[in-house]
Amino acid sequence: MPRLTRLRRRGGDGAARLGVGEDRSPRLGDGFWAPLCLGARGGGCAGRTGGSCEHPRLGAMGDQKEALRKIITTLAVKNEEIQNFIYALKQMLLNVEANSNKVQEDLEVEFQSLFSLLDELKEGMLMKIKQDRASRIYELQNQLAACTKALESSEELLETANQTLQGADNQDFPQAAKQIKDSVTMAPAFRLSLKAKVSDNMSHLMVDFAQERRLLQALKFLPVPSAPEIDLGESLVADNCVTLVWRMPDEDSKIDHYVLEYRRTNFEGPPRLKEDQPWMVIEGIRQTEYTLSGLKFDMKYMNFRVRACNKAVAGEFSEPVTLETTAFMFRLDATTCHQNLRVEELSVEWDAMGGKVQDIKAREKDSKGRTASPVNSPARCAQSPKRMPSGRGGRDRFTAESYTVLGDTLIDGGEHYWEVRYDRDSKAFAAGVAYRSLGRFDQLGKTPASWCLHLNNWLQVSFTAKHNNKARTLDVPLPDCIGVHCDFHKGVLSFYNARTKQLLHTFKAKFNQPLLPAFMVWCGSFQVSSGLQVPSSVQCLQKRNSATSSSNASLT
Repeated sequence: MPRLTRLRRRGGDGAARLGVGEDRSPRLGDGFWAPLCLGARGGGCAGRTGGSCEHPRLGAMGDQKEALRKIITTLAVKNEEIQNFIYALKQMLLNVEANSNKVQEDLEVEFQSLFSLLDELKEGMLMKIKQDRASRIYELQNQLAACTKALESSEELLETANQTLQGADNQDFPQAAKQIKDSVTMAPAFRLSLKAKVSDNMSHLMVDFAQERRLLQALKFLPVPSAPEIDLGESLVADNCVTLVWRMPDEDSKIDHYVLEYRRTNFEGPPRLKEDQPWMVIEGIRQTEYTLSGLKFDMKYMNFRVRACNKAVAGEFSEPVTLETTAFMFRLDATTCHQNLRVEELSVEWDAMGGKVQDIKAREKDSKGRTASPVNSPARCAQSPKRMPSGRGGRDRFTAESYTVLGDTLIDGGEHYWEVRYDRDSKAFAAGVAYRSLGRFDQLGKTPASWCLHLNNWLQVSFTAKHNNKARTLDVPLPDCIGVHCDFHKGVLSFYNARTKQLLHTFKAKFNQPLLPAFMVWCGSFQVSSGLQVPSSVQCLQKRNSATSSSNASLT
C-alpha cells in the first residue's frame, strides 16, 4: 500500500496535514480529497493524482466511493421518510373527505327538522364547511404534489448514484461523483417540511341544535377546546407510577373532562406513527393531572398525550411527550435451573418428577440423534448486551441439592430492585444474588459467591441471612413478599418486607464480579416481579443507614 502523508483539496490553494487516526472521509458540502503519494511498496513513487502514478488515484477513488456510499445511505433514509409522510398525507386526505362528509350529513339531518327557521343559516354553514374542506384539500394536495416530486427527484438521484458507483473504474468517476454530491446538497428532498400544513379534523364544524328556538338565529359553530400543554417540569416518574400534569393555554369554562392516552415504547424522542404497542385510553378525567399507578416498566419509555372535551366535541391532542421509565427488567433462565424446577416466565414451581422426565427426554433425544434445537436457534438467543447468554445447557444445570434458578440479566452497576412472593408452605426457599460462576452443586449462601435470605420450613422453622456458609438468624416477622435492593457500586444488598418496606437485613460487600438475581425453592413455588423501580422509601432508608456500620459484617 502507498504511504499517504498529505491531502490536498481539489480546486483549493492550501494543503491540510492529517495526523494518525484523523478522519479522511469527505462530508456533504466538502470537496473530494486528492492524496499525494510519497512512495509505494518496493518503489520510490512520488506522483500526483492524474499523473503517471496510480497510487494517489486509487486512494482518492476509495475516499470518493466511501463518500458516495454515505450519500446513498442518506438518500435511502430520506426517501423512506418521504414515503411514510406521503402515506400519512394520503390518509389525511381520506380523513378530510370522510370527516367532512360526516359532519355535513349530521348538519343536513338537523336542518331538515328545523328547515323553516334555519334555511338561510343552513346555506351559510354548508358554505363554511365546503370552503374549509376545499382549503384543506388544496393545501394537502399541494404538499402531496411537492413531496411526490421531491421523491421522484431523489429516486432519480439515488439511481444515478448507484450507477456511478458501479462504474467506479471509469476515468470520469471523480467528476461524476462530485456532481452527484452537489446535486444532493441542492436536492428538494432535504428542504421539505414533513409536517402537514393543515389538520384532517373537521370537528370544529359541529353544531348543537338542542338550544331553544328563540336562540337559533344566534347559533354558531361550537368552539373546539384548545389542545392542552403537558408540563414536564411538574410531571413525575417514581415508584412505578407516572403523574402527568397539564394545563390549558386559555381558560375554558366549557371543558367537561379530559382524555389521557399512553403507550409503552423502546424508542426515545417523539412518538412514531407506527408503533407495536397500542394507545391505552383513560377517559373522564376531571382534573388537570392524573397518576397511573401499579405500572410494570418492561420497556424503556412511555408516550403520553391529552385532549380536552366539552359536552359535544373533543379537541386536538396535546403535543405528545416521552418519559423515561427506567427499571430493572429480567427473566428467569430456564436453561440453567435445577431439573426439578419448572420455570414459566417469572414463576417457578417444584416438580418432584422433573428430573426423571428430563432423563427420559434426553434418552429419547439421544436415540433420535443430535438435532438442532429451536430453543438455541440464533433467533431465539438474541439478547441485550447485559442479558446472560444461555450457554449453561445440559451438564451445567444446577443439580444435586442445589435447587437453584438464576436471572438472565447481569448486574454490573447502579441500583436495582425486584420482589419475590413465595408459597408459605414451601419446605425451603431462598432469594438473593450470586456470581455467574456459582457452581452447579453450590447452594445459595453456602459459598463466597452468593448472598441470600433463607427460609427453612422443614422440621423446624428458621429465617436466616446466609453468605459463605455462615448464617445469622433474623428476629423479624416472616414476610409473604420480599423486596431485594442491590446497590452494586456501594456493595450494599438489602432485603425488605415488600409490603411494609421494613428492613429485614443488609449485606455489605465488595462485589468483584457482575451479579445475577438468584432463587432457590424446595417443595414449593414462588413468583418474581421485575420491571420495578427502586421505591422512594427504600432510597430514603438507604441514605439514612449509609453512615452507619452494618451489624451483619460477619456474613460479608
